[in-house]
Amino acid sequence: MKRVFSGIKPSGHLTLGNYLGAVRRWAAVDQYRADALFCIVDLHALTVEHDPARVRRLSRQAATLLLAAGLDPERCTVFVQSHVDEHARLSYLLECVATDGEMRRMVQYKEKAARERDRGGSVRLSLLTYPVLMAADILAYGTDEVPVGEDQTQHVELARDLAVRFNQRYGRTFVVPRATHPEVAARVMNLREPGSKMGKSDDVGPGIVYLLDEPDVVRRKVMRAVTDSGREVVHDSAGQPGIANLLEILAACTGGDPADLSGVHASYGALKRDTAEAVVELLRPVQARHKELCADPGYVAGVLRDGAERARAMARPTVDAAYRAIGLLPAVSDTGADTGVDTGAVLNAAR
Repeated sequence: MKRVFSGIKPSGHLTLGNYLGAVRRWAAVDQYRADALFCIVDLHALTVEHDPARVRRLSRQAATLLLAAGLDPERCTVFVQSHVDEHARLSYLLECVATDGEMRRMVQYKEKAARERDRGGSVRLSLLTYPVLMAADILAYGTDEVPVGEDQTQHVELARDLAVRFNQRYGRTFVVPRATHPEVAARVMNLREPGSKMGKSDDVGPGIVYLLDEPDVVRRKVMRAVTDSGREVVHDSAGQPGIANLLEILAACTGGDPADLSGVHASYGALKRDTAEAVVELLRPVQARHKELCADPGYVAGVLRDGAERARAMARPTVDAAYRAIGLLPAVSDTGADTGVDTGAVLNAAR
């Protein structure tokens, strides 16, 4: 069975974009078709200024929402990145294989560093190196596929490059993963800025529908969505990005086709009303299940504890093999036995 790894960063409250673009597919498809791991990548949330208590709170909320959305801990592994030391252990080894030039060419670093320089500031070193940690997240588990949006493809390509380079220099240790772009995943844009993705880290709250927004809040945000000049409801992403975004959201919620749906709405107002109600109904069962899980925090904590144990057992043989392959002296157990793992056996054991 193929192994799939996906992660979500607790840098903000999860949004409709996160759900339609990734989480819904994880629950409906990926956990059934593969040996799937879903990770709250909390270490990645530390690359920028942050409130420690908020990171902890958002990490717990994200885990609870993933379960509320339908991830089944009997079918997949749900865990928190920082609970599994192998991520950080492997990240340093991969930093010893990556180059400075590779890191500085990463789009997100270039954009964020440029913004900070314009303000007279600088970014944290971890912002430069975090793509290597992301590669470690993927490679530690012998991952075959990484479902990502187009904006994350560069990070998976880096993981592939590092895996190939390590294997060539030190012996075959890592599975070389590939990025997949699910056709059914929706790209949801900001309701107030339809040229920008609906991101959970954004500060523009009025244009973002959060998974835990109350129904009236959802309706208000959708009804205030930016539209375009003219009156005709047409699915035209270039000419009418605001209307196209609403049609795509409605289609993703109802299983329809954006072009077909444009023909049944006589006005922008009618489209907004239908879209708002579709979003409210889509989120209703997720919010209800989230409320149930919040009443039983011990269950969520247990899922994360068990998930971390499973993830650790999967990652440790590969990471130990990487330590041995790169030239580090294996640790010795209390019995005096060499605990190093035979590199050649790791890929088979990972299956």
